[in-house]
Amino acid sequence: MTERTVASTLDTAELPSHFEDAAHLEEFMSLPTQATIDELATLDGDIVVLGVAGKMGITLARMIKRAAPTKRVIGVARFSEEGSQEHLNSFGVETIVCDLLDPDAVAALPRVANVIYMAGLKFDFRGREGFLWAMNTYVPSLVAEHYRESRIVALSTIHVYPWSDSRRGGVTEDNLPLARPGEYANSVVGRERMFQYFSEINNTPGRLVRFVYAIDMRYGVFQEIADWVYNGVPIPLETGNVNVMWQGDAINHFARLLTRCETPSTPINIGGPETVSVRYLAEAFGREFNKEPIFEGSESESSLTVNCDRAAEELGNPLIPISVMVRWVAHWVRSGGDTYGKPSKFQVRTGVF
Repeated sequence: MTERTVASTLDTAELPSHFEDAAHLEEFMSLPTQATIDELATLDGDIVVLGVAGKMGITLARMIKRAAPTKRVIGVARFSEEGSQEHLNSFGVETIVCDLLDPDAVAALPRVANVIYMAGLKFDFRGREGFLWAMNTYVPSLVAEHYRESRIVALSTIHVYPWSDSRRGGVTEDNLPLARPGEYANSVVGRERMFQYFSEINNTPGRLVRFVYAIDMRYGVFQEIADWVYNGVPIPLETGNVNVMWQGDAINHFARLLTRCETPSTPINIGGPETVSVRYLAEAFGREFNKEPIFEGSESESSLTVNCDRAAEELGNPLIPISVMVRWVAHWVRSGGDTYGKPSKFQVRTGVF
């Protein structure tokens, strides 16, 4: 392994040509921006991340601890994956094993001033639809009541929105969440409504993060399209455009929203400044691999795309551009890097994942 310099912030980091392994990737992805450091310094109290053991939570908690080393950063999850709790502890993040469906366990959690909520369920709920709704609506109500005197930044999804014509700029926060086909989207509308209800009755400041597709080397739209191109798998085009964001940029924006909570809690679309063509991405990966992409079907007039102008105004645009993400993902796929095996299913149009 070649020696590499560890930057102190994402702003000053020299962008690597590629990532050598998962440790290198996570080290870079958990870099705070200077804006995150400055803004968390103005924030009173400690920070708890609920649902910390997911794909984004571990790098989020690590990044926050790097940005605010004097604050307690507490990660809460079931920690069913062996070693994940110890991994977080090694970065100075405190951990608590907790089943958020247990009201007594939630009531025993330390009350801190700042909460980032990342728990929830999207995939593999068929046959246990009650569990889906409990995780996405009942748990938020327990959390919102327990942390009624805190600030709460709660992760939502762009799946609460209707499909739209991406040529018209995507849907904005002014578009009401729509109960679309599929129980997942409906249940996340319920999640938002629980946080909004308790925010209103308890005067709890918060933000609802309607987040686009995250990009990491190990999962996400880019990884899936790159893998299809590399292995000669036909690429479905009906969902012809996507919104994406580098995970390192995203977690910095999540943390900074703690300083921008509103009462009652309000939604904000978090993502990149542009909508990206699936065909364009496949052709870009084709050039990286010297392979001709195989396409299936044609682009529909509608996609699940959102307008992120409000986030750009409040937080600025992401630092990592599309072209760099393409290069990174191409190298990872070409090198046989590990993946999570959890597809985004961006091409699914039925709402059933």
